[in-house]
Amino acid sequence: MRNILIVGASSGIGEALAGLAQPQCRVYSLSRSATVPSVFRHVSCDVVSDELPNIDEPLHGLVYCPGSINLKPFARIKPEEFRADFELNLVGAVNCLQHYLRNLQAADSASVVLFSTVAVQTGFSFHATVSASKGAIEGLTRALAAEWAPKIRVNAIAPSLTDTPLAENLLREDSKKQAAAARHPLKRLGEPADLAQMALFLLSENASWITGQVLHVDGGISAIKTS
Repeated sequence: MRNILIVGASSGIGEALAGLAQPQCRVYSLSRSATVPSVFRHVSCDVVSDELPNIDEPLHGLVYCPGSINLKPFARIKPEEFRADFELNLVGAVNCLQHYLRNLQAADSASVVLFSTVAVQTGFSFHATVSASKGAIEGLTRALAAEWAPKIRVNAIAPSLTDTPLAENLLREDSKKQAAAARHPLKRLGEPADLAQMALFLLSENASWITGQVLHVDGGISAIKTS
């Protein structure tokens, strides 16, 4: 059975992925939540600041799901807010990848999936911190894909606004949900399953000839205009 580690499996996209992967994979989970149901093994920790637990088995996949939505005018952003977003989005991923690299190398083949955002490719007002920190993730994706080929594939997924607990403040009212959905060519918001299905595909051998890519799962908003 394949072993995968999901960082951030307690809610949203990570939780959806754990549910999809569990029948065919042994799922390890790291998050700040005390418990994550229906995974093989869960450890509660902060991947930015805590010592990470060891895993004795090879890892065939590692998915780093944590993210942030800190939207405000650039002039009002404090330096510590930039640092916090880089710590969560980039440094946490680096900590996990360095700690579990030997586990990934021990597998016959392995896949790493990171998460970026549509706001890296397509500029949006008030997205400076998330665009900058997730842009670093895209650079890391390509660098590690080159360094770790051919045995470890590394790809990133760049979603648009997805209906998860992380986006709750933006989608609290039905009118806001409808307006956000209308901005996308496919006229709906993303659902956790939309991103989880793509992550599951990238983890699988069906994606064995894909590496170094940033795949946009964003309702078309980064590529097309319908009016």
